[in-house]
Amino acid sequence: MSAIPVSDVDLYTESARIDPYDIYAELRALGPVVYLSRYDLYALPRYDEVRAALMDWQTFSSARGVFVDPDVNARLEGITLCSDPPEHTAMRSVLGRPLRPDRMREVTPRIEAEADRVVERLVGRGRFEVVAELAEYLPMTVVSDLVGLPDHGREKMLEWAAAIWNTQGPADDRAAAAGPAVAEFMAFAMNDAVPGKIAPEGWAAQLYEAADRGEIPHEKCPLMMLDYVTPSLDTTILAITNTVALFAQNPDQWDLLRADRSLIPHAINESLRLETPAPQFSRVLTEDHDIGGVPLTAGSRVALLYASANRDERHYPNPARFDITRRPSDHLAFGRGEHVCVGMHLARLEMSALLEKLADRIAAFDILERRPMINNGLRGLDHLEVTIELAT
Repeated sequence: MSAIPVSDVDLYTESARIDPYDIYAELRALGPVVYLSRYDLYALPRYDEVRAALMDWQTFSSARGVFVDPDVNARLEGITLCSDPPEHTAMRSVLGRPLRPDRMREVTPRIEAEADRVVERLVGRGRFEVVAELAEYLPMTVVSDLVGLPDHGREKMLEWAAAIWNTQGPADDRAAAAGPAVAEFMAFAMNDAVPGKIAPEGWAAQLYEAADRGEIPHEKCPLMMLDYVTPSLDTTILAITNTVALFAQNPDQWDLLRADRSLIPHAINESLRLETPAPQFSRVLTEDHDIGGVPLTAGSRVALLYASANRDERHYPNPARFDITRRPSDHLAFGRGEHVCVGMHLARLEMSALLEKLADRIAAFDILERRPMINNGLRGLDHLEVTIELAT
């Protein structure tokens, strides 16, 4: 232990959830591995070590959970997020079918039409609230329909999804307060999002059809349905909101994008790099392993700090700058390897459609009011009000 830097920093205080970047910089400066004494975790704050861990599922296992609290990790063992191949591969194969790039092309016209509709409605007002009026629109309408969820419960989806993310951290007051909403969400998955109550052509129904064919166990279906809902809501909503905020703060970058729409994919990557919606997950070492010259023993829980790695000055020059010409396609916001985000193509499609339509109609944004989200598993804004200058 003496050879490994130790920090008693608390990544779950309100101030750390709002702005963790000075803390991340301190951890990166300490070394490639830092022991977080408050939570008995070994943190990887630098890019190279996080990426290497993500690419080595055999050593950095997800099967014993990927969160912080031991009780939560124990309860979630075996879900898609908390499993390793071959079990993970079988579940991911079924989950990913409607999310493949070729299937995304089928839904692109609908998403583009809805993006045009919501932007048209908002720009005429001269000001709008980005989270509720823009960023939530596509995930809450199009995606919920694609999954085939019943109308009952949709009004609580955002509350339920945020509660799930609040269990990602330690067993603190936020996690405790999330308990009732998590229980409601689980009951919905078990009792309402089931055959006979879901759209027969939706993604959730396809899970049960795969189970009928013997591809996955039937008992996995309810929690696998949550794999469609939870990531597709909060992380995408935060990513859209963060991107608008970054362009409002960097009008020169908005001018660049409006002049050259081929920069849209790079702008999305740069936004995700700079403001990573899901800042960390953890893994457990299956064997003694050397990380960046630091030996760790089997059974150690290792926190992969995605958001810190994405601002590692060793990998990205001037990492705090929002630069859409940077083209950081190697960012880690979607993860890498076996657990790379299964819905990333859908998220990119939603963000691309909205940026294209916003660039058509808006010359500049100005922030009137912003409020950060306080959540144990997410980071971003839960309120962003802007005024706009219309394009001529």
